[in-house]
Amino acid sequence: MNLNLARSILGLLLLCVAGIFAFIAALANEPAAQKTATGKTGNVFRDCPDCPEMVMLPQGRFIMGAPPGEEERENVMDYFRGRSVPQHLVTIRYRLAIAKFDVTRDEYAQFVAETNRPDPDSCYGPDESGRESDKKGANWHSPGFPQTGKDPVVCVNWDDAQAYVAWLGAKAGHVYRLPTEAEWEYAARAGTTTARYGSDRPAELCRYINHADLDFSELHPHESGVNRECRDGFAFTSPVGSFPPNQFGLYDMLGNVWQWTGDCWNDNYKGAQSDGSSWQSGECGRRVVRGGAYSNIPGLVRAAVRNRPKSSGRDHSGGFRVARTLP
Repeated sequence: MNLNLARSILGLLLLCVAGIFAFIAALANEPAAQKTATGKTGNVFRDCPDCPEMVMLPQGRFIMGAPPGEEERENVMDYFRGRSVPQHLVTIRYRLAIAKFDVTRDEYAQFVAETNRPDPDSCYGPDESGRESDKKGANWHSPGFPQTGKDPVVCVNWDDAQAYVAWLGAKAGHVYRLPTEAEWEYAARAGTTTARYGSDRPAELCRYINHADLDFSELHPHESGVNRECRDGFAFTSPVGSFPPNQFGLYDMLGNVWQWTGDCWNDNYKGAQSDGSSWQSGECGRRVVRGGAYSNIPGLVRAAVRNRPKSSGRDHSGGFRVARTLP
């Protein structure tokens, strides 16, 4: 081979190798904001400086609903039984991000301030005797018990949550929404098949979830069925992130506050979709909430539990978190 030709070929090869290494180095030094835009599984990102932290979930499939015997083993009252059957396979084939935390009081206060949303004049909650009813004058910033700005907002109805996600979407330049019921359970289970993503042992529940335990019982002595085997440190709501996250890196998916979803209420899963989409038929004056709350006994703080409040109702234990479908 001609020596000059060989040198030219070698020079081109060296240039190509150098280009490859430069590309790899550029990827390694890529700013975090650009990396999160790729939507890699497990990434945490924000769409704006004061937008909620979002966690990119893996695509996958799971069995939705309560397995046979779980409700009996957990001593679930008859009113809540039979809602989470039949079990069915759900596949999430799209890129999904769920908020790392429930929407906090501080975050909701910003929304109220920027939209001049009027305060509601009542919120459903217990009186001193433990009897629950609409309490006049109670609202999201005065729910009837102490909260910090980092506690999850409560006393918000489904319409309030919808207004919040619309405002957030306009601010961020992306479509935000409430998670569907199937997305919520997929996110809450985080690959587990047990009743909870942490321990199911009553003595260990306080390590993972804010629920009706000994701390709650001392201020609510009228309540029965509370977990008397441990203390979680809170008699009411707790600041978001006070307990360990689940396997997807999401906090407070169980306990603390019930979370609104986008789905209409149906009494069970007969006819439910299998693709993770929102169920927009059924009793749409009621919407599905999931996760249980600080005031609920252990049997109601499970991945499979469903409840059916009126969409117009505001409750002392009801909040929400946001979701986003990524391109």
